[in-house]
Amino acid sequence: MTEMPTVVWTEIPVRDLQKGQAFYEAAFGWSMVFQAAAKTGGPNDYVDFSDDMVSVGGHLYPGRPAEGNGPTIHLAVPDTLEDGMARFEAAGGKVVSPAIEIPPGRFAYATDPDGNSIGLFEPRKAA
Repeated sequence: MTEMPTVVWTEIPVRDLQKGQAFYEAAFGWSMVFQAAAKTGGPNDYVDFSDDMVSVGGHLYPGRPAEGNGPTIHLAVPDTLEDGMARFEAAGGKVVSPAIEIPPGRFAYATDPDGNSIGLFEPRKAA
C-alpha cells in the first residue's frame, strides 16, 4: 500500500468557465484562481479550486458533463451541511437527497447547474 492518497486530483467539466467559477465561489465561499492555457502550457484554460497544492485539489475546465449517472465528486462545505445545502441551491444548484449520516460525517447529493453530481460533505467534529 502506498502513502499517496487514493484521490489526488479532481476535474469538473462546465459548459461556461466564468459561470462555473461564479457558481462554485458562491456555493462554497471559495476564491478560485483562473489559469490561462497560454501561460500554463496546458491543453485548455481552467479555474483552480485553490492554488496551494497542499491537499487534494481540482479544477473546473471547459467540457461536457456526463449525462445520467456520472461520477460524484464530494466537496467539503465550510460550515454546516444545512448551510451548504441552502447556499448550493441559492447559487443555482439542486440538492437531490436528504442529509445522509456516515461514520466520517454527513453528506447530501446535489447537482450543479451543468448537471454534475456533487456530494456536499460535512466532516464529523472530533470528540
